[in-house]
Amino acid sequence: MTLEQAGRPTPRAVILDRDGVINHDSDAYIKSLQEWRTIPGSIDAIVRLSRAGWIVAVCTNQSGIARGLLEPTELTAMHDRLRELVRTAGGDINGIFVCPHGPEDGCDCRKPKPGLLLKASQALGFSLAGTPVIGDSARDLEAARRVGARPILVRTGKGERTLSYMPEPPEDLHADLAAAVSALLDESERN
Repeated sequence: MTLEQAGRPTPRAVILDRDGVINHDSDAYIKSLQEWRTIPGSIDAIVRLSRAGWIVAVCTNQSGIARGLLEPTELTAMHDRLRELVRTAGGDINGIFVCPHGPEDGCDCRKPKPGLLLKASQALGFSLAGTPVIGDSARDLEAARRVGARPILVRTGKGERTLSYMPEPPEDLHADLAAAVSALLDESERN
């Protein structure tokens, strides 16, 4: 039985990509906690969503693990630091979902395939229909489209590069995570 069938509204949720959205990205991969640096305003944006009652999920491809460039312990340290920063600021991340596979591994979780998004919605109990998915790459947007979610592109990370090869800009385009969250929160207040 879904929450809607039980007479309770489906909770609002948002899915965030990590590299290029929450923290700075690198074409050489983010391989250690020392290399992991947040984008200004991203932690506050997550806190604002959390305090407004939104479920916050992070879904991230981390093929550096499959490529032998990133140790799982380093990835855990980054995610522990992310949770700590958000918690210290008064918010919460409800779940972090990782695809550790490489492009040739044939998994169903590597974006643009929708496996990570499906896993997040099942684990955290929200519908993907219309759920905002905020990312900086075409892969993030495609994963959102495949499950009927709402693709939102930010210009940080690989966002500008992504825009350069899109035939037309996406409907939801924002400077960064902070701007995207402000727009979502304003929209939810109006509805």
